[in-house]
Amino acid sequence: MTDMQFIKKDILDMESLSAEDITLILDTAEKMKEISDRPIKKVPTLRGRTVVLFFYEASTRTRTSFDIAAKRLSADSISISASTSSMVKGETLIDTARNLEAMNSDVIVIRHSSSGAANMLAKCLKASVINAGDGTHAHPSQALLDIMTVREKKGSLEGLRIAIIGDVSHSRVARSNIAGFTKMGAEVVLAGPPTMMPAGIETMGASVTYHIEEAIRGADVIMMLRIQKERQKSFLFSGEREYARVYGLNRERLKHAKKDVLIMHPGPVNRGVEISPDVADGPYSVILDQVNNGVAVRMALLYLVSGGARNADSD
Repeated sequence: MTDMQFIKKDILDMESLSAEDITLILDTAEKMKEISDRPIKKVPTLRGRTVVLFFYEASTRTRTSFDIAAKRLSADSISISASTSSMVKGETLIDTARNLEAMNSDVIVIRHSSSGAANMLAKCLKASVINAGDGTHAHPSQALLDIMTVREKKGSLEGLRIAIIGDVSHSRVARSNIAGFTKMGAEVVLAGPPTMMPAGIETMGASVTYHIEEAIRGADVIMMLRIQKERQKSFLFSGEREYARVYGLNRERLKHAKKDVLIMHPGPVNRGVEISPDVADGPYSVILDQVNNGVAVRMALLYLVSGGARNADSD
């Protein structure tokens, strides 16, 4: 399969990507990763293209990663936040996006607090839309970089046991990873407090337990999730100290997992709450590998939605 066959205009969620699409994106990202290791980390591939980063929510890793990805492909990258846009004057999201498109923007990367915002824009705009996280719905580029990291370390995803632990209810990362990992042949098990586990999540193809030890028993990968207080109307557990005691990942609990287990976290990490510092910085942690792979995955996405080799400048 070549990038000539990747004909999607938008990247909105993992459900709309086939296993072949995911494989193509990851293969492309592996090639892109080499660019970041060069003394001069830039190629002319998307020279003349304009990428707008429109972030309605705060972000460090994702926004910076997309910005670096665009610049390494020689695209012009423009960052806009809701607080500095005309939305503070009452302009709607769609009108703001249409004005950005009218300035001949080629790709709009959107993060928004409302689930479905990216899908709505994609229907209204001719420019490509990449979802950088919408509400509790989806975060496809995060899932892709997570899958890339596991594939790098394990060689194959088929038959792996992926444990995702924490605040599943409010996690778009969890939903995207369930869809992505199961499509690639892995088994996903979820664990967390009943108050943080959405009803019917099993229909996505994951199994559910409320005991962390059961989830990580025999796990090849453990992904810890942050408690997302900003999306909770009230704290859904008795306290952070109690949460750490019952659901926090520490060295003692790691004994239940496989000896070559990978420890992951989408960030930002709340040390001492969902994960102990010695585990976050320990030999099994691939948290910084995830961040590194994020740039390569986002380079691949920008390249592919821009038409791949058909419309790319020569390297």
